[in-house]
Amino acid sequence: MDQYSYIANSDAAYVDQLYQSYKQDPQTVDESWQQFFKGFEFSLTYGEKANGNGTGTQAEPGKSNGTALNGSSGNGQATAKPVDATHAEKEVSVASLIKAYRSRGHLLAKTNPLRERKDRQPRVDLPDYALSEADLDTVFESGKLLGIGPATLRVIMDSLRKIYAGEIGFEYMYIRELDVKNWLRNKIEKEALVFMPTLDEKKRILEKLNEATVFENFLATKYLGQKRFSLEGGEVTIPALDTIISQAADMGVEEVMIGMAHRGRLNVLANILGKSYESIFDGFEGNVPDQVHGDGDVKYHLGYSSLTETKSGKQISVKLAPNPSHLEAVNPVVEGFVRAQADEEYRGDFTKIMPILIHGDAAVAGQGIVYEVTQMAKLAGYTTGGTVHFVINNQIGFTTDFEDARSSIYCSDIAKIIDAPIFHVNGDDPEAVIFCAKLAVEFREKFNRDVFIDMVCYRRYGHNEADEPKFTQPTMYNIIDKHQNPREIYKDLLIKRGDVDAELAQRMDTEFKKQLQDRLDRVKQKAEIPYKPLRLDLDWSELRFSEPSDFDKSPETGVPAETLQTIGNALVKLPEGFKPLKQIDKLLKDRQTMLNDTKMVNWGTAELLAYGSLLLEGRAVRLSGQDVQRGTFSHRHAVLHDSETNASYSSLDYIQDGQQKFQIYNSLLSEYGVLGFEYGYAMANPHALVIWEAQFGDFSNGAQLIIDQFIAAAESKWGIQNGVTMLLPHGYEGQGPEHSNARPERYLQLYAEYNMVVANITTPANLFHVMRRQLAWAFRKPLVIMSPKSLLRHPKCISPLEDLTKGSFQEIIDDSYAQAKKVKRVLLCTGKVYYDLLDKQQADQRDDVAIVRIEQLAPLSKTQLNAVLEKYKKAEIFWVQEEPENMGYWTYLLRIGLNYPIISRKASASPATGYPKIHSQEQADIVRRAFE
Repeated sequence: MDQYSYIANSDAAYVDQLYQSYKQDPQTVDESWQQFFKGFEFSLTYGEKANGNGTGTQAEPGKSNGTALNGSSGNGQATAKPVDATHAEKEVSVASLIKAYRSRGHLLAKTNPLRERKDRQPRVDLPDYALSEADLDTVFESGKLLGIGPATLRVIMDSLRKIYAGEIGFEYMYIRELDVKNWLRNKIEKEALVFMPTLDEKKRILEKLNEATVFENFLATKYLGQKRFSLEGGEVTIPALDTIISQAADMGVEEVMIGMAHRGRLNVLANILGKSYESIFDGFEGNVPDQVHGDGDVKYHLGYSSLTETKSGKQISVKLAPNPSHLEAVNPVVEGFVRAQADEEYRGDFTKIMPILIHGDAAVAGQGIVYEVTQMAKLAGYTTGGTVHFVINNQIGFTTDFEDARSSIYCSDIAKIIDAPIFHVNGDDPEAVIFCAKLAVEFREKFNRDVFIDMVCYRRYGHNEADEPKFTQPTMYNIIDKHQNPREIYKDLLIKRGDVDAELAQRMDTEFKKQLQDRLDRVKQKAEIPYKPLRLDLDWSELRFSEPSDFDKSPETGVPAETLQTIGNALVKLPEGFKPLKQIDKLLKDRQTMLNDTKMVNWGTAELLAYGSLLLEGRAVRLSGQDVQRGTFSHRHAVLHDSETNASYSSLDYIQDGQQKFQIYNSLLSEYGVLGFEYGYAMANPHALVIWEAQFGDFSNGAQLIIDQFIAAAESKWGIQNGVTMLLPHGYEGQGPEHSNARPERYLQLYAEYNMVVANITTPANLFHVMRRQLAWAFRKPLVIMSPKSLLRHPKCISPLEDLTKGSFQEIIDDSYAQAKKVKRVLLCTGKVYYDLLDKQQADQRDDVAIVRIEQLAPLSKTQLNAVLEKYKKAEIFWVQEEPENMGYWTYLLRIGLNYPIISRKASASPATGYPKIHSQEQADIVRRAFE
């Protein structure tokens, strides 16, 4: 065995380890290895002509026993010829070679339609395993590992190359669950070689390829140079998606949600979701559709929804999420949407709904959001039962070659962190792609986990149709210019095989071109085209878009005292035998005192009462973020843990029988992905209160893309409402530059056209009402709350329980201490600084200074504000804020016409000082100047 390479030795050791396990208990190794070892032992013991009574010493895999059989039995009869140690060693070598092909054969697979692949040194040649051509006609028991029985090495090698080094490269050997890996191996080795679509399936593939190709050619001819981000070079995406959706429907899936970027989107809209060609052509004509809400978006960003009937007659709802230009940003939104539908529509049955994410190769490798979403895949709060990822790998970014786009060999290597299999496949071989599509759906449905298809293709034009790709990739595009498109390649193959005739293929082409032209003529004649944005679930039809008058005053959101008492009882009760920490014991006693004795509740208690009241109304309440179960500042304690067993207990789940369960999840350490997920969840379910809490408000910086391109703009761009709520801890308490400021100015700058609500709340009662208002409105708006830190325990930040039983959210809160006739100065403020000003006002008994709180900054109710200020006609008015002059709220107030002088920290590059003493001096200075 000295001639073995390092790899051969390591694999021999692996086989030997398996054999030792087999000897101890055959059931501990896979069935194929059991069969192999049975045959291996038999051949070593009895040779080729066993008569059943021979004796001898058995050689083990990977070892030579150095002992020949004695050649005779005890009764003098001749026994079989022994198998020598060299053959035993070669059996191990062949077994190691099979394992190597399973692990590294994908590096040889012919997946690139344009050129030879880079040599990745897979080490699967015969000399790597101490084998040679002289062994090719030797029969090896190792053939059983491939399911072909004892076979010559030539047959074994031929099978390995066809299975693992053909048009598909399978990556799955890194999967750690044996049952998952074995299922894949059996499917691949038993079906990849013999897979052949039926004649009807072949015609369907050609039909979908024809639609994809002719659609792109037609647009290229009629709208020369217009951006469309064509699918040309990757047209097999269309029959692949058609197969994924059909296979899913056949397996019981009732709904799929697709997320994708620009490339091929128009083709998917037309030929998968059935969006009318007229509507798509209308976009190219530049016409503004009727019934549009807001400013609209470019044609290759729009979403859509349809009820599709598959070839087998199954109906399935197919949705395509709208998306911004930021690549992969839609991924968490799709996952959140699917989770909400699974929770609500399918009662947690993930086999009924399936997310499909379509990636570009450069984006799936380079965008960090892909990693965040991949890490969500198996987490209790974020799993969606597995996502089918389809990579349109056109081997190029905007203009970037793959060597500059990633360090990994494959763009899809992210899949390995969650043991998701990857099928690399040649985009010029539709039947191989279809095999991968079917296998991917079967795998997802069986194991409820992610699977990746990496379809290697090309991009016929530049990044967009006005771009010249030869500037940066001249040699690649010289090849592409001469390369037949996938439709022509497949048509020629079908004709050559006699599957279809040339006349049928030509007739399909001509008929489809005529259909496109007829529809284009209708557009040019200004025929009416229906405007159909993404159709969300029917629940959304009960809601309307908001009107300016909706924000003059909030609706009533009080809850009967008896209901609050019922919720309160649950909040202070523990199950029998539950042993809380001492601090929790005190917390529960404090809650009981607030609810039953003082009837004054703090922030955390009012918050939980709000959630409980909605749960009793049958509404879903979902809260996620880092450490939200206890709360970053240990104020919430919605989930308690037994001090001895660590068992958890969620009080709000036990208010009464039949209630909704409180969905509260400590998130992974992600902002971008998690906020996108919650946005998607709220997009699916208008009757759910969906909240993301930042650990500190500045953490939202990491999710700015979701805020800018979804939360702030989606209603205007796509006509989609969303009620997601963001809790952003904010307030100047000496915690340094980052943890003081949640950047309220950013949200106020993004605010326009009633697109969102921005609030900074100072009373527990107002928090209670604003949370309930999210679902009481006849429309939905994103809500951004500058959430408190020190106020969570401030002795004055409490509310009478009675305030929760009546009334509504108060947009403006007037001063209750000053005497209106005496007031010479009005201090307008928002948030935590109010309590700093209040302490000074009461300490100095300044009844000539009124402090007026603006609890809701946007939309700001000028009607309510003017009504309050009417009492203080003779007073001068100042705006007071803790934030530096160039941050916070003042510039926004100026924009909306409230031109009051400001008292604040000086304009600053940094949000706050890092020195506690300077912070205290600055804070005291603001308060002093406010009362001078």
